[in-house]
Amino acid sequence: MLLNILVHYEKNRSIKVDYIRSDWSVSQDFNECLKAILKLAPLLLVNPKLGPEDELDDRWRWFKRCLGALDGTYIQIRVSSKDKPRHRTIKGEIATNILGVCDKNHNFTYVLPGWEGSAVDDRVLQNAISRTNSLKIPEDNYYLCDGGYTNGNGFLSPYRGYRYWLRDWQGENPPPQCREKFFNMKLARACNVIERTFGLLKGR
Repeated sequence: MLLNILVHYEKNRSIKVDYIRSDWSVSQDFNECLKAILKLAPLLLVNPKLGPEDELDDRWRWFKRCLGALDGTYIQIRVSSKDKPRHRTIKGEIATNILGVCDKNHNFTYVLPGWEGSAVDDRVLQNAISRTNSLKIPEDNYYLCDGGYTNGNGFLSPYRGYRYWLRDWQGENPPPQCREKFFNMKLARACNVIERTFGLLKGR
C-alpha cells in the first residue's frame, strides 16, 4: 500500500478498494510503514568525514578539507494532470528533482526529495540549506558541485566559461592548456562520485 501511494500517486480511497481495507486501516498502515523507514535513516545516511591530510587518491588530493560532492537527479513519477507542468523537465519527462549529497566512498550524507522537475538545481540547494532540517556544512569544509550551482561558503563549483565535463578531455581532445581548465578537469573527476552514487542507487 505504501509503495502504491508513493510511486503511483494513489489516493487512500483507491487503495482501500484495491486492498479491501477501511480508510483508517490504510492510513494507519501507511504511517506505520513510513515510521519504520524513517528509523532506517541512521543506517542509510552517514555523517561526512574528512579524508586523511596526505590523501593519495589523485581525484581527491587536490581538494583539502572536501567532504564529498552533491548534485540533483531526476526520478520519473506519476502526478495529477494539473501538476504535470510543474514536474516537466527540460527533456519533457514528468519527474521529481532530488538533491543528493555523498562522501568520497559513495555513501549518502544528505538527501532532499520532493522538488518539481522544473526546479533548477541551485534553487533546490538554497532550500536545502535554509530549511529546518538543513544541509549542515562544518566551517572550513565544502562540497564539490557542477556548473549548475554557484560558488559560496561550503560549495565549490567550476570556473565558468571553460570546459568542464569529463568527456571534454577524453579521446583525442587536447589536455587542459590553462589553470582554469586544469582545475575544472580535476573538479569534474572528483565530483563524478555523486553521479556514480546515483547510478548505484538507481541500479538497485
